[in-house]
Amino acid sequence: MNSGFVGVGRMGANMARRLKDRGYHVTTLFDVNRATATSLAGEIGAAASPTLGDVTAGADVIFTIVTDDAAMRAIYTGADNLLVNSRGKLFINCATVSPQIHCEVEQWAEAAGASALEACMASSITQAREGSLYLMCGGREEVFRRAEPILKDLSVSLRYVGKAGEAAKVKALVNMVMNIHTAGLAEGLGLGDALGLDLTMLREVFSQTGAASRVLQTDGEDMQNREHSCFFSAAHAAKDSGIALALAEEMGLDLPLARETKNQFDRMVEVGLGELDKSGIAELTFKGRLTEQTGP
Repeated sequence: MNSGFVGVGRMGANMARRLKDRGYHVTTLFDVNRATATSLAGEIGAAASPTLGDVTAGADVIFTIVTDDAAMRAIYTGADNLLVNSRGKLFINCATVSPQIHCEVEQWAEAAGASALEACMASSITQAREGSLYLMCGGREEVFRRAEPILKDLSVSLRYVGKAGEAAKVKALVNMVMNIHTAGLAEGLGLGDALGLDLTMLREVFSQTGAASRVLQTDGEDMQNREHSCFFSAAHAAKDSGIALALAEEMGLDLPLARETKNQFDRMVEVGLGELDKSGIAELTFKGRLTEQTGP
C-alpha cells in the first residue's frame, strides 16, 4: 500500500517517518513550504510532489494534516486538488478543523468515487514519531475498517466515534478543556510565584491534590522554567478553542471559561507569542514576564 502526505510539518513528518519505519511505502509528499517536503522526501525516500494531483496519483492512502478549514477546502476544491482522478483512493484527514468541513470533505470525496475519514489526534509530536497517537475517527464505519490497519500502526488508542463530524466534535472539546486547564495552571503558578512560594513544592502539592491534571504533568515545569519549545502552539490553541465556542454558539450555550481562555491565547498571538507552546500562556500570568517579552 502506497501512502502520501499533505502537510509535513511537525506532526505530518513524524507520522510519515513512523509509517516508513513500519514498512509502508511512503511515496508522495506535499507541503506549502516546498523545502520542507523536499527535505523529508530525501530523508525517507519519497517524492516531493509539485502538485496535489501528483500526491493522489502516487498513493492509495493520503493523509492530510493542514492548518484550518480554509486549507482543507483548498486542497479538496482548489484548481489543483486531491480529488482529480481519485476514484478508489482513501483520504484520512487528521487536522483539527470544524466538524462541518469533515462532513463536506466526505461528500466531495464520495462524489469523486473516493472515501474520506476523519482521524483526529489527541497527541503531540513525540507520539506521532513513536506511533502512540490517540486517534478518534469519524465517517462511514466501512471506511474506518478499511483504514484501521494503517491507523493501528500510528496509534496506541484507536476509537471509532461515529459518522462524519462526530470525532471532530470530541476533539474540539478535548482541546477546549485542555486549554482551560493550561490557562488555569498558569494562573495558579503565576500567583504562587508572586506570593513567593517554592514552585517546585507547589507543583508537587498540585500533583497530589485536586489541582492535579495531565497539563500539570506536561506543562507545569515548563511554565516554571520558561521553556516553551513548541509542541502545540498558542496560535493553534486559540483556533481550537474557537471551534468549540462556535459549536457552543450553535447550541445556544455560553461558555465563559472557554471564551476567556481563547482571549488569553488570542492575546499571545497579538503580542507576538503565538508560536510559543501553549505553556507560554504563563508569560501572560507571571508578574513581569510579559514586559520582558514585549517591552513596557
